[in-house]
Amino acid sequence: MGFIREQIKMIRERDPAIHSNLEVLLYPSFRAMLHYRLAHRLYLKKHYFLARFISQRGVRKTGIEIHPGAQIGKGFFVDHGNGVIIGETAVVGENVTLYQGVTLGGTGKEHGKRHPTIGNNVMISAGAKVLGSFTIGDNSKIGAGSVVLSEVPPDSTVVGVPGRVVKRFNKQLPRETLNHDDLPDPVREDIVCLQKANSVLTTRLLQLEDEMKELRSQLKKREGEDT
Repeated sequence: MGFIREQIKMIRERDPAIHSNLEVLLYPSFRAMLHYRLAHRLYLKKHYFLARFISQRGVRKTGIEIHPGAQIGKGFFVDHGNGVIIGETAVVGENVTLYQGVTLGGTGKEHGKRHPTIGNNVMISAGAKVLGSFTIGDNSKIGAGSVVLSEVPPDSTVVGVPGRVVKRFNKQLPRETLNHDDLPDPVREDIVCLQKANSVLTTRLLQLEDEMKELRSQLKKREGEDT
């Protein structure tokens, strides 16, 4: 019952669309976590078939696939959640938020640890894919649609395909300010830089043309004086 009360409180804090405790019972993230906790207990006791059976029932009801072997910390929240996939060896820290379409997956058929480790207070935006056995550092943000294939340091913001760090060492923000629409646009930034460089080059070319005209004018003047 303590887990249920904790989940109800956490979901109501993070989703303003929930207006009552009863609504939480219909919330996909809540139902997925109930299935996960039971499946995870069975998995730890090596009842693998039963664990997967319960896990797959949860997938059909919620659209959220959490492998029974995954390790998930407190305060885990999936907003909407359809299409979320979390692999068997994934480790998820505390106060982590995922949006719809997120994948915490592997890159092949290798054995052992093959899924990512997600630190505390991490936010992963809609459609992002984190693939491989590496760590996403605490207090980091992954932008929507990003594909992350390598380790991310703490306090970083990652965007793009493949994902790259565009901000680091931000001050630690309260969880509610980790908005997935508050992310830089590296493509736009590159275009702005190119526009500035083009403007500088154009200005310099115009200056050189003026200088050449002045030189030609002076040469003609000297030729006229010599004659």
